[in-house]
Amino acid sequence: MRVDFSPPDITEAEIESVAQALRSGWITTGPKTKEFERRLATHCTTNKVACLSSATAALELGLRLLGIGPGDEVITPAYTYTASCSVIYHVGATPVLVDTAPGSYHLDYAALADKITSRTKAIIPVDVAGVMCDYDALFAQLEAVKERYSPKPGTLQEVFDRVIVLADAAHSLGASYKDVPSGAVADFTAFSFHAVKNLTTAEGGALTWRSREDLDDEQLYHQLQLYSLHGQSKDALAKTVIGAWEYDIVGPWYKCNMTDIMAALGLAQLDRYPELLARRRQILDWYREGLADCRIEMLEHYQPDSNSSGHLCLVRLAGMSQAFRDNFIIAMAQREIACNVHYKPLPLHTAYRERGFDIADFPNALAQFQNEVTLPLHTLLTDEAVQYVIDSFRQSYAQCEAAGL
Repeated sequence: MRVDFSPPDITEAEIESVAQALRSGWITTGPKTKEFERRLATHCTTNKVACLSSATAALELGLRLLGIGPGDEVITPAYTYTASCSVIYHVGATPVLVDTAPGSYHLDYAALADKITSRTKAIIPVDVAGVMCDYDALFAQLEAVKERYSPKPGTLQEVFDRVIVLADAAHSLGASYKDVPSGAVADFTAFSFHAVKNLTTAEGGALTWRSREDLDDEQLYHQLQLYSLHGQSKDALAKTVIGAWEYDIVGPWYKCNMTDIMAALGLAQLDRYPELLARRRQILDWYREGLADCRIEMLEHYQPDSNSSGHLCLVRLAGMSQAFRDNFIIAMAQREIACNVHYKPLPLHTAYRERGFDIADFPNALAQFQNEVTLPLHTLLTDEAVQYVIDSFRQSYAQCEAAGL
């Protein structure tokens, strides 16, 4: 039996929704995108959502919206995908990496204080695998050193009296923290709708934020539209009014808008999202029960004060080496099961080593990585396939043990 890692769950509903967009004659940013934004805002209990071409674009535009650039520092975990950090370079700011807490996939909140200086303007925490960070702990740490925060005059930073939280929630759409949905917890939140995500638009992302009395939601949304469409004062939809061709370019900005084809796919996925989340939870529960007596540490997704989106099944092969993990993945592949690793810490990558980061400074992140394996978790998995993964896990583990790895 072949078990792929994370294929998209596309039904006739998605195909018909996209076909309707194609037949409509409107395929770029238009009515479907605006509808998707409205429905996502309702889902997140926020006032506005701006849909974009990727979560990376959402993170970058969030930083630009805040006026973060050269001379500023932004904190993010060493244990993440490059997008959480590369956007900091994109805007000309300086990344400051923080280790995970011991035995955790999330950043070490207690280590934050030592990283925050007067140059620190934002932090990009990561909701790993769909499990949201402990935002109470995070905000408490930022409040404790708020006197160090020095907002740049004339920017949105002045609205805040502490370091700003821009969450990398690429994994956590549909999750909640203390009954508050992802999107309404951090100051700003970036989502991903990439092909492997729980809800996909093939590519795509979105940025949302918590409303405040001193923030103009409409103005923020308008600025994001300008950033995403070359600084053009009218989008293509607005210019469809007969005679309304006139527009202005108010800034030499970027091109990262979502299309109506993508939004049509997302709308159909959003209709199905409750059942998709429920199936993910069922599979995770099955994995946990089926592997309960194995020497592993499986990430806990569902806790009294948080509810995961169940995006990834992260498993640590407790006490085992990196060589054991790598050979275990090969053994699973020999049984036609695709596994993955989340994540290779940033300092292990060439781009970050060459920028002066040393993995020796992040021992907890390294320890998490060395024996972590990610099992297939998607809504096309049949019950038979889930059981096959469990059985193959046991066999592959035993095979590697027998080989003395």
